[in-house]
Amino acid sequence: VIWGVGYNLAATRFAPDWAVKAEHLVSLPVSEKASDFFGNFIYPDFSYLANPEVYVVAVTLAIIASLETLLSLEATDKLDPLKRLAPTNRELKAQGVGNIISGLLGGLPITAVIVRSAASINAGGKTRLACFVHGLCLLLSVMFFAHFLNQIPLACLAAILLHTGYKLAKPSLFKEYYRKGMSQLLPFVITIIAILVTDLLVGIAIGVVIGLFFVIKANYHAAITLVQDGSHYTLLLNKDVSFLNKALLRKFILHIPDNSTVTIDASKANFIDHDIVETLEDFLSTAPDDNIRVEVIELYGKEKIKKHEAIVIVQ
Repeated sequence: VIWGVGYNLAATRFAPDWAVKAEHLVSLPVSEKASDFFGNFIYPDFSYLANPEVYVVAVTLAIIASLETLLSLEATDKLDPLKRLAPTNRELKAQGVGNIISGLLGGLPITAVIVRSAASINAGGKTRLACFVHGLCLLLSVMFFAHFLNQIPLACLAAILLHTGYKLAKPSLFKEYYRKGMSQLLPFVITIIAILVTDLLVGIAIGVVIGLFFVIKANYHAAITLVQDGSHYTLLLNKDVSFLNKALLRKFILHIPDNSTVTIDASKANFIDHDIVETLEDFLSTAPDDNIRVEVIELYGKEKIKKHEAIVIVQ
């Protein structure tokens, strides 16, 4: 910033054709005295409360600001050298109060921004006092030093954003996600591309959908597992078994040959969907016809499954 301001001042004095144009500089209202500064405030016109478009914009801003704050908060927690976890509810409540006050004074919506948080951490900030001092410095700068701030080229601020963004999404981060697997890398990359191509809200929405797809896919395979040991098969029901796992369960059942032994272990299952129960009941009723010996562990009692005489209950 200092180099940019110095260059522009020198160019304005000695080579005007090389100077940065006014439209490419910071533009803040310059106040000669305190009363002039407060005169720049635009107070609300409550007659617009009858306009339904106001509420659409308000909800949109609330969603975008809340999402950006929560994402910035998560990133800040990872940057914190003390490895503390910030209370998200308190942050959103403070943001809500701040937005009410800002709106009454004609200000822009308030939201947490990772660039400011990262700059504060890099400067040694460790407590809430750093945020307060940051805000106070901004207020005093706008009140008393607006003339000097207006000499800053916007390109300098853009360079700061690019530098901070690079530090937050440097190549090593992409390598780390690559090592974690495509289920982690693809949502990460797709979300970034979607945000750059569209906007923050749409990009995050696309990222959430992609993330849900991989979560469902992972749960689809992890909820039910089939382990074979010779002619003995163990069908494990893990945690929550939803209707999404019905096709996989049927596939495993069809894989079990005649004249074998099957143990259905539901000891780790917290929830078994009704569709899964029906599929298991069908298998339990037809297993004796295929000379399949079935043992169950903690299956009866969790769900209303009909007991069959040929089934062995393992305690």
